[in-house]
Amino acid sequence: MISSPFESAEYQSRLAKVRNEMVKRRLDLLIVNDIANQHYLTAYDGWSFYTPQVVVVPLTGEPVWLGRNMDAVGGRLTAWMKPENVVGYPEDHVQTPERHPMDWIGRWIAEKGWGKGRIGIELEAYYYSPKAHARLTMALPNAVFVDADLLVNWVRAVKSPAEIAYLRLGARLAEAAVAKAYEIISPGIRECDAIAAIQTAQYSGLRDHAGDITALPPTILAGENASAPHLMWSNRAFTANETIALELAGACRHYTSGLARTMQLGIKPRHVADVEKAVLEGMDAVLETARPGTVAHDVEAAWRAAINRHGLKKESRIGYSIGVAFPPDWGEHTISLRQGDTTVLQAGHVVHAILGMWMEGWGIEISETILITERGCETLTSFPREIFVKV
Repeated sequence: MISSPFESAEYQSRLAKVRNEMVKRRLDLLIVNDIANQHYLTAYDGWSFYTPQVVVVPLTGEPVWLGRNMDAVGGRLTAWMKPENVVGYPEDHVQTPERHPMDWIGRWIAEKGWGKGRIGIELEAYYYSPKAHARLTMALPNAVFVDADLLVNWVRAVKSPAEIAYLRLGARLAEAAVAKAYEIISPGIRECDAIAAIQTAQYSGLRDHAGDITALPPTILAGENASAPHLMWSNRAFTANETIALELAGACRHYTSGLARTMQLGIKPRHVADVEKAVLEGMDAVLETARPGTVAHDVEAAWRAAINRHGLKKESRIGYSIGVAFPPDWGEHTISLRQGDTTVLQAGHVVHAILGMWMEGWGIEISETILITERGCETLTSFPREIFVKV
């Protein structure tokens, strides 16, 4: 078997917290569709979520993973539960118009005696389709379905010491990725070749641990492309005098630490240096403000005040909760560092504060993955924030 990321007590603690929330919401059963939440509760780890799979959490006993029959073998190798609580549906339910996996899963839930009462379900999970929901509710006509979106995500928001240890390893991989980017990116080098080198560092940058695929791919935004935050790479070659924004990360056992930095090929232009100064002051303000008891929007307000002094403004949020992650996103969809978010920060929260300024025809990014501690905060990475100039 593949070793579980955590001891049994860690999973029991998570289940207890989830069940406490289920009781508060008067839920008799919870169906977990979010892949990161499934991994968080069971340790199941496979690239099988292109077909429907769920984790069912009753109020007592072990959770049950249900997915494609061929992937149940992987479930018994990775999940911590007893083998009988890793259940596969038949192959004749896979990608056919004649039947749907949720038909079978619904019948299985009913046969277990869980087909009545209030069933919580994550309605905005990435891999849970409208058809899947329609077929599941049709198979369980005696249940009342309740939207339980983000129930598990909010439990995940406070990290245990064991989780923080993996995030620190992810941070080392993120540092290795940025260092490799600085090394390889030069005029004439293709973006795709830089990405290949960066991904090697992300996967093999630790001697005693494997790096995981990051939930977002590496992002390199060079020249005019840096004015947009989420473009992908191509075979385009870097050119002299470009400003290049790098949004990278490292992940260990799926625990992800983000790290954005900016590099300059050639002499740094004055307008770039001016924005850099504002962003660095803004990051200092974020780190001075982020501590237990602070409201999330006050962290954003400190950043906004800092850049306003330089005549700049930014409408989008500047950070979000981060932790265990699967594609297509490494954010936890809970805490946001934005105006109006009244979440009170507490020790164990981890947020990725990403201070991107996307200007007319260029842009820069600087970020830190920040752990809220008992006394304040710390950055999980230790890497120079100033724009790296490569002449």
